[in-house]
Amino acid sequence: MGFGDVFLTAEWRNLAMLNYEVDPQLLAKFVPKGTELDKWNERVFVSLVGFRFLKTKVFGIPIPFHRDFDEVNLRLYVRRREVNEVRRGVVFIKEIVPRWAITTTARTFYNENYVTLPMSHQIQKQNGTDFTVQYGWRHGKGWNKMKLSVTGSPALPENDSAEQFITEHYWGYASQRNGQCAEYRVNHSSWKVWNGRGASFDGDVEELYGKDLAAALSVAPSSAFLAEGSEVTVFRGREL
Repeated sequence: MGFGDVFLTAEWRNLAMLNYEVDPQLLAKFVPKGTELDKWNERVFVSLVGFRFLKTKVFGIPIPFHRDFDEVNLRLYVRRREVNEVRRGVVFIKEIVPRWAITTTARTFYNENYVTLPMSHQIQKQNGTDFTVQYGWRHGKGWNKMKLSVTGSPALPENDSAEQFITEHYWGYASQRNGQCAEYRVNHSSWKVWNGRGASFDGDVEELYGKDLAAALSVAPSSAFLAEGSEVTVFRGREL
């Protein structure tokens, strides 16, 4: 299949993004063949991202009871050169969703590392400009929760800012069972963001992410913001 084949359309909304600076060696095993870690000001990040997945269609078909749901993922950032173009993309270390059919579809088409867990979200607005977003998932001994509060109006990130770096990766990469790498394109408009305050993550995620990454997530994030989100299109990919 080529990049002109649409796999999925949806809206991604209220993306709470908690970003952690990590040692590049910690991520080496997650970097797919043919890609390299992407850096901002020589710094390497992983992001814990919670958001609402809305109005989902797969191959143009809305699937009953699977259109609107939560997702939380842990991601890193990579780049790959294609002739004279540098493609900047995302690699998902783990993606959490509440329905097994979503997990099965993502594993089948992209070999993405999805898991199915009970999930919840809360979006609480006050005074028209202040609101708090929380995403949770139940695993192990109880609920894990990420939370972010924002105020004011969102704005497009400044050029060369950390917020622009985090939000503007328009490719996905996934290691395949045969050791190769799959590449797929993700289209969406640039997202407006709110700078976060009072960002927090509370949970025991060692079983999900491993001891080293769990330790990296145990400290305060290097940055946190909420992205407004938009309509998105995910295209069928190809194996490199």
